[in-house]
Amino acid sequence: MTSKERVLLALNHKQADRIPMHDAPWGATIKRWKTEGLPEDADVSEYFGWDFAFFSADCTPRFPVRTIEKNEKFIIQTTPQGGVRKNFKDYTTTPEIIDWPIKTKDDWKEIKKRLNPDFTRVDWVSVLHGYNKAKEEGKFICYSGGFGYDILQSYMKTEQLLMTMVEDPEWIKEMIMTLAELNLVMMEFMMKNGFIFDGAFFYNDMGYRNASLFSPDTYLKTHYQADKMAYGFCHSKNMKVFLHSCGNVKELIPMLIDAGLDCLQPLEVKAGMDLIELKQKYGDKLSFMGGIDTRLMSDPDKTKIENEIRTKIEIAKQNGGYIYHSDHSVPNTVSFSDYCYVMELVKKYGAYEHLEPALEPEKPAPEVKKEEITEQKKKKFSFGLKKKPVKEESSGKPTPEKAERKSFFSRKEKRQIEETPTEGKTEKKSIFGFLKGKKK
Repeated sequence: MTSKERVLLALNHKQADRIPMHDAPWGATIKRWKTEGLPEDADVSEYFGWDFAFFSADCTPRFPVRTIEKNEKFIIQTTPQGGVRKNFKDYTTTPEIIDWPIKTKDDWKEIKKRLNPDFTRVDWVSVLHGYNKAKEEGKFICYSGGFGYDILQSYMKTEQLLMTMVEDPEWIKEMIMTLAELNLVMMEFMMKNGFIFDGAFFYNDMGYRNASLFSPDTYLKTHYQADKMAYGFCHSKNMKVFLHSCGNVKELIPMLIDAGLDCLQPLEVKAGMDLIELKQKYGDKLSFMGGIDTRLMSDPDKTKIENEIRTKIEIAKQNGGYIYHSDHSVPNTVSFSDYCYVMELVKKYGAYEHLEPALEPEKPAPEVKKEEITEQKKKKFSFGLKKKPVKEESSGKPTPEKAERKSFFSRKEKRQIEETPTEGKTEKKSIFGFLKGKKK
């Protein structure tokens, strides 16, 4: 059974030969492992037989990165987003952000000018080489990118960002939509030039130790439309959708399911994300990836990590819907022998006695006719479809005119430019051609 077949069975709540596996050890962790037995030239994913491969485009404003200061412990550099950050040279901790590029709306306007699709946002030689290798090996291949609150923290100071989400949610929504649309355009561009993606792995940390960083209402005002658009686009391409969101995001799960999410990761234990609880509550609607406490991996008492893996996986794997991953990432406190033991346990307790046949390739989603399209909130987003022209109303207001322009892919296409006043709201299209929701 290939990795692709194994992951698809899990995501469709069916049983494979074993649960799929992936993980995220720190660079410093891999460096340690290579002094303890991991072959120097080994790819850790290949060594442990993980099932995923990830590929992405550069969706930053692409400001030049330069080193401001470097010593034995730290390195201070500018960022592609236009900020400044300080990090340990071995990158073992979350970096300290020293400066942010967005302090006012004018700052955002200047950055937005740099967020246009471009062929050079993909390193075609190395990425296609990796893609062809992963495809030959039967990996489950994902596009990887991000566009929400977590990404905006690289642009705006956290305190200012959280306050602006409450005081001016439309501005935050505009930034998130812009970044989401850029990811979708680049994803499609990669697919038009040789890539076939099985899934999309989006990242957006929205929780902290006890709860989400913002309320469900704020999520709906700032994130929901972008998530629904992105997830809907992926589903139209027969791609499954994963979301990496650290911290406690329990109260956001119902809305993520409604937006179309297929799998939530990494289920951080120390933040209160309980894999068994989530499986029992949402297991019929959502798959899960992660939830294995990394703090127990290095504990001298090996019964602790075995109990962790056995009790959680035996429940989580029932009827499919579970993929192994640590509950965040593997720190360099975990030795190579410790982690090899973890892999042994995952394979032991993650095996299925009765596997189901691999799924048949899904057929492309049927094209939706224009007359079947209703208001976006009532139906899932359908990528590339245009809204029906607005008919002239009895009030005598003129019908919108059609404008012709060239798209990014140099095809002439007619776009319906709509500005239909409805109680102070208008509906507009973005610069990339994606339908935006109602905007105040």
